[in-house]
Amino acid sequence: MTTNATQGALHSVPALLARNAVQFANATAYREKEFGIWQSWTWKQVAEEVRAMAMGFLALGMERGDYVAIIGRNRPALYWSMVAVQSVGAIPVALYQDSVSEEMAYVVEHCGARFAICGDQEQVDKVIEMQETVHCVEQILYVDKRGLRKYDHSRMNWLHDVQEEGRAGHHRFEAEVNKRSAELTYDSTCVMLYTSGTTGKPKGVVLSNRNIIETAKASSEFDHLRSSEEILAYLPMAWVGDFIFSIGQAYWTGFCVNCPESAATMNTDLREIGPTYFFAPPRVFETMLTTVMIRMEDAGPTKKRMFDKYMAHARKVGGAILDGKPVSAGDRLKYRMGEALVYGPLKNTLGLSNIRVAYTAGEAIGPEIFDFYRSLGINLKQLYGQTEASVFITQQPDGEVRSDTVGVPSPGVEVRIAENGEVFYRSPGTFVEYYKNAESTASTKDAEGWVATGDAGFFEEGTGHLRIIDRAKDVGKMADGSMFAPKYVENKLKFYPDILEAVLFGNGRDHCVAFINIDLAAVGSWAERNNIAYSSYQELAGHPRVLGAIQEHVEEVNASVAQDSMLSGCQVHRFLVLHKELDADDGEMTRTRKVRRRIVEEKFADLIAGLYDGSPSVYTETEVSYEDGRKGVLKATVEMRDAKVFPTAARMAAE
Repeated sequence: MTTNATQGALHSVPALLARNAVQFANATAYREKEFGIWQSWTWKQVAEEVRAMAMGFLALGMERGDYVAIIGRNRPALYWSMVAVQSVGAIPVALYQDSVSEEMAYVVEHCGARFAICGDQEQVDKVIEMQETVHCVEQILYVDKRGLRKYDHSRMNWLHDVQEEGRAGHHRFEAEVNKRSAELTYDSTCVMLYTSGTTGKPKGVVLSNRNIIETAKASSEFDHLRSSEEILAYLPMAWVGDFIFSIGQAYWTGFCVNCPESAATMNTDLREIGPTYFFAPPRVFETMLTTVMIRMEDAGPTKKRMFDKYMAHARKVGGAILDGKPVSAGDRLKYRMGEALVYGPLKNTLGLSNIRVAYTAGEAIGPEIFDFYRSLGINLKQLYGQTEASVFITQQPDGEVRSDTVGVPSPGVEVRIAENGEVFYRSPGTFVEYYKNAESTASTKDAEGWVATGDAGFFEEGTGHLRIIDRAKDVGKMADGSMFAPKYVENKLKFYPDILEAVLFGNGRDHCVAFINIDLAAVGSWAERNNIAYSSYQELAGHPRVLGAIQEHVEEVNASVAQDSMLSGCQVHRFLVLHKELDADDGEMTRTRKVRRRIVEEKFADLIAGLYDGSPSVYTETEVSYEDGRKGVLKATVEMRDAKVFPTAARMAAE
């Protein structure tokens, strides 16, 4: 990748860009689809764009140490702005583009951002709205100027104009950009990213150049990433995963970052690019699988039988073939036939034909979902990480991939398990501090650099692989002393295409109950095939046939959970299908789609009480937020259902 002589100088992301502009000068660095056409930029062109942007920022008065809010969907210009901000000694702070103005206001005020770089009119409007209460933003810059012509431009600028001003004044600004870029060290702040805030206000995680570059280097070498890789940048830019893949690893290895036209065209763009290196949280893989299952339900009987036949064979031998384990010649031949008839076309439809390495992380993925993709020959692996670790804590080496572990410690990472089962780590990727929060920094990272993850887990004897049980704060005990680990059951439930989300309750109780969210796309498709009319999510969620289907799924999961001697007490005794989808705008989930358990528990306390007191149904009223910011009240009578539970493996053995 690089010679030893040059490695010592690569102490910042702008330094990596300068290297790539020479070493990979004419290789494609970025692509963006706009108006249906892919546009490309080489590394040399990217370096020129970033330099012009940095000089334009100097013209606007950007100072060393300024914080710059960056808000929008994945676009090359926004990625370049991050590097240009760093080049002048300022600090980029990416925000979730789907955040409401109030959420953005907290982050912008907390970091004291002087500048906000926005993708389009929607993001500009949010910044203007927050300026009624937050007064630190002095300049708003924007990439897409559509709809912004009649705005007051006394403190607003089109990013293209800023670049042109930088180019025009290069004689004045070039030396200063060079000087500030040269001042950057391994310990300079590279980026500040905010946590998702599952338990409270988001915290600003300060990550240095050392954190990002050392992590990018080690993880790239672990999976033999090359400059020829293609990735699709579609995850939120405010999420550490996107930063490490689309900036850290991309700049270290020199591979190409592709930005889709929009969320609506993501699947089409994925097929057109055919990435070789792919990352997605479990929710994306779950949605893909749901789409496949919906299509197969709509397929003709012959095609459906062929799909079922070859998928059954894939589940039997696909993972073994992928891992290079012994498989009989007959099974290999049948698998090759399946590849031609089913697996190949299916991977092509999903845009996963060229995958060499794929990862999932963020939360645990259901083993059935994980095994489905590996059975197709897709090298899907799990990693375990955190924003505070610059992502990587553990990874799965090729040939040692399993659904029930998260792998071995990543290169350069130390992991230990505390007496209470909590996982601790330290590494070159360990964050510097929480911004303006010394108390939280001290409680999370000790003087020796060990970071408390908040997750409970253990190392397997023999393999050295880490198994994560659940969030330490979520793992508890049932009334009889048996373990309560909700994620384990929730992931099993979410394997079913018509279940989008599940939330389990039972800590300190004598049995478990569950909330279910149906997947509107999957269940809506089923309703259409069966001529079932409905006018809303709420109506479909309460349909007797839908409730019956969900009950079957819950009971199948109970039968599976009963086989686990450690967690068999987590079987679901009663459940309900919620009358609304859990929503980040209503505070029930984070922007990264993680359930805020405590908030859900408080908000729907009446429904939980009904599940435990045996009520057949409960009338409830719930405040909801509409897309335009208005509040409303949703009224519903929610049906409660009993589910069959099964004798545990230990009890059956005793009998």
